Amino acid sequence: MKNIVFWKQSSIKDILIKWLMFFNALLIRVSGGRLGNRMAGQDVLILHTTGRKSGLPRAIPIAYFRDGKNFFIVASNWARDKHADWYFNLKSNPQASLEVDGKKISVVAHEAVGDEFARLWKFASERHPQYLAYQEKTSRRIPIMVFEPVG
Repeated sequence: MKNIVFWKQSSIKDILIKWLMFFNALLIRVSGGRLGNRMAGQDVLILHTTGRKSGLPRAIPIAYFRDGKNFFIVASNWARDKHADWYFNLKSNPQASLEVDGKKISVVAHEAVGDEFARLWKFASERHPQYLAYQEKTSRRIPIMVFEPVG
């Protein structure tokens, strides 16, 4: 009976995405960032946050871009109508870390707004036009989170 409830709550697509992300993160870690760091033509890092409700560490492989010394992530959440959990974790606690090319970097996150958002959205959507399709599919405004290295 539990399996029936599980399948009703999670779609096959959601389950496949979770497994893909799990194995991608494992590949990045095992290879020291040499493998798994590119997916669908995008660079991938591992984002480490603290769960806003649980207080537990969370990690997720996710596509990113560079902006000078900063990194940024388009919080598209595969065009879903709700933000990803990691987005809420960062809004609650902007202290995070990134695993990039086998190195762990401490960062502070903020949400891009105004001119910064417009500039980064243009940059990201020109390099990965799928973000434009995602924005058309969802009713929410897709945010961009910026990560500034600490120290």
